[in-house]
Amino acid sequence: MSYDKRIKKITIVGTGVIGASWAAHYLARGFDVVATDPAPNAEAALRKYVDEAWPDLTEIGLSKGASRERLSFTTSLQQALSGTDFVQENGPERPDFKMKFFAEIDEATPIDSIIASSSSGITPSVIQSQCKHPERVLIGHPFNPPHIIPLVEVVGGSKTSPDAIQQALKFYSSIGKKTILLRKELPGHVANRLQAALYREMLYLIEQDVLSVEDTDIAVNYGPGVRWGVMGQSLQWHVGGGAGGIKHFMDHLMGPLEGMMKALGTPNITPELKQKVIDGVTRETAGRSVEQLAKNENRVIVGLLKLRGDGAAPQSKKSAHASAAA
Repeated sequence: MSYDKRIKKITIVGTGVIGASWAAHYLARGFDVVATDPAPNAEAALRKYVDEAWPDLTEIGLSKGASRERLSFTTSLQQALSGTDFVQENGPERPDFKMKFFAEIDEATPIDSIIASSSSGITPSVIQSQCKHPERVLIGHPFNPPHIIPLVEVVGGSKTSPDAIQQALKFYSSIGKKTILLRKELPGHVANRLQAALYREMLYLIEQDVLSVEDTDIAVNYGPGVRWGVMGQSLQWHVGGGAGGIKHFMDHLMGPLEGMMKALGTPNITPELKQKVIDGVTRETAGRSVEQLAKNENRVIVGLLKLRGDGAAPQSKKSAHASAAA
């Protein structure tokens, strides 16, 4: 089965924060989007989210044909999946639910359409285990919010077709995403594991009273975090190696770093430590709401991406799927 088809209609299954953000992104890239969610007031909440996201998407750059009028909503899963070209699922993160739910989605979706899950931690082999056509089921995990952050992690399960994986990579890249292919399944995929590794050491430093909660955030935000917005850690070490680059770093600086790695801690995540973090974050917010913090973060990220010029780009008119979006 080939999955190299023109994508005109995208179905969003589950319209919570991630699903709504995906819907906004696909609309901004010029697709017809049909969304479905059984929750009360789901349609109103979705349309409100899209309206609020549209100024940022406009600043990033809208593709030809982009319009909020191309969004439709139905509470019928079967109706939403009928005739769809690509599915982006965003349901609850429970393995038992995912397995049963994907069997239903698989049954109602055209046989040549890819079904992607935004799951942040469940492996695709588990998700596809009860599907009749598991070969087109894969993970397309975004970073939140998908309409702003470019990264998408793509990983197939044991029964996923290589062609489906390649077409998913091609499609996501054509709509301005920065895709990475995981060659092996891991719980939590990759980017969340990197975040977890950093946060483990942050919690250890807090637990050991090395730093306050606020100062651990400052250490990340105004130190390596600034550089991470420009290049990844391995490339940074290449620059840090001076004229000798990464070879010099590996030959002369990796030893001390290895010793530091062995000294990293494992915190005891007690109720007291959790409360300590809660109290610290409360001080950091200085009365600002979660919504205010998120809006400010999005504004800064959009500015950074525009400055970089290599992420969250509008869909190219010459891309493989662009004609389908018009």
